[in-house]
Amino acid sequence: MCNSEVTAYIGLGSNIGDRKFQLNRAVELLKGAEKVEVTAVSSYYNTAPVGYEQQPDFLNAVVEIRTALSAYGLLQLCSEIEKELKRERIIRWGPRTIDLDILLFGNEIIYKKDLVIPHPRMHERRFVLEPLNEIAPEVLHPVFNKYIREIFHSSFM
Repeated sequence: MCNSEVTAYIGLGSNIGDRKFQLNRAVELLKGAEKVEVTAVSSYYNTAPVGYEQQPDFLNAVVEIRTALSAYGLLQLCSEIEKELKRERIIRWGPRTIDLDILLFGNEIIYKKDLVIPHPRMHERRFVLEPLNEIAPEVLHPVFNKYIREIFHSSFM
């Protein structure tokens, strides 16, 4: 890696097929990617669906990485992993083999049509905050200027 490394957090979710296999495979693909070093993986959490509720429960996790990729480079990598694991976008918030969402990318704040960082709904979702709090409680949310543990505890405890 080089001096322009960034620590980023990626949320993983799966509710079609072998959920654990899909999450494990996504982590393996991240580990094998150029300019990416996986530095932590949370426990896996079984969670009820949010939004579109007529679907199976999800298995969720958060991965911490160090990367020399740009935010857009990481978005492209996440999309490639979803494609390799047969992700289909049929219903918004619907069932999926795998979902990779960039939650945080260093302390960057990006508001573009095709990329919003920090993830705009992460503070509302226990399935994101609980595993993120497990591996990164002292990380500061760059918009709210609060630690992940503070956001998690004020929202879900």
